[in-house]
Amino acid sequence: MTTSHDSTFQPVLPFQVPRDLYPFQDRFYSVRGMRIHYVDEGAGQIILFLHGNPTWSFVYRDVIKGLRSNRYRCIAPDYPGFGMSAKPKMKDYGYTPADHAAVIEGWISALKFRDITLFVQDWGGPIGFTVASHHPEWFKRLIIANTWAWPVNGDPHFERFSKFVGGPLGGLLIRYLNIFVDRLLPAGTARKEERLTPPVMAAYRAPFQKRGDREPMHVFPREILRATEFLKQAEAGLAKLRKKPTLILWGEKDIAFRKSEFERWRTHFPEARVQAFPNAGHFIQEDAPDEVAAAIRNWM
Repeated sequence: MTTSHDSTFQPVLPFQVPRDLYPFQDRFYSVRGMRIHYVDEGAGQIILFLHGNPTWSFVYRDVIKGLRSNRYRCIAPDYPGFGMSAKPKMKDYGYTPADHAAVIEGWISALKFRDITLFVQDWGGPIGFTVASHHPEWFKRLIIANTWAWPVNGDPHFERFSKFVGGPLGGLLIRYLNIFVDRLLPAGTARKEERLTPPVMAAYRAPFQKRGDREPMHVFPREILRATEFLKQAEAGLAKLRKKPTLILWGEKDIAFRKSEFERWRTHFPEARVQAFPNAGHFIQEDAPDEVAAAIRNWM
């Protein structure tokens, strides 16, 4: 996997975000010929934040604000097609979770991040744990937040969602009406009226202004059922990580991941510390950023 550091490159950002919302330096690193955008704030112990669908590093903005210091170095990338990262053509990059995992693996390797505390949420779980199982020596601790890392074929809850949103009609709704950002993101946020203000929603829409830019959001729900082998391998790899200190943070109002997924994580990591957020939904980074940051500080 070829990588290159844009050390002298002064990037022209694909869009602007108000700096009071996202007060971070924009960094870029090229992996497989694609510019990967990320933020790297603070010093000390590395916490690597991996996002899901349809979000980008922006979703972690307030958690990072609460942690960045001389104790914690907060690093959050955008997958290709998301946030400010490159948008390769579909014929060149499939936007599958396996594709994203390979890019993140190459990016971590090239930048030599080590002793990482890995924070995963939504698709960040399968992607992040795939990388961590390939290189357990890179990772020191794990933080699991409203995610999964195993096949869900045969579960009507996930089958209905994947077949509809990941199917032809869902693709039309995503491309023409941007429903993943405009409908599903608010549906997964319990404090939507307070947190998802017009400037915040504008930042979430910014990477997906054109219909063609929205296809990566359609691939993810389709892959819930198609990526069976990838998800099997992700779960099998959890055994390599079982002894690492683990913190489970769980929004109890999640419409995607239920108590059964929470309990499955408890089975995989029986020694994990657990903190539930009764009033938080799927996107706990939006619903409880201060509480999430405090929980991480207290644990680490």
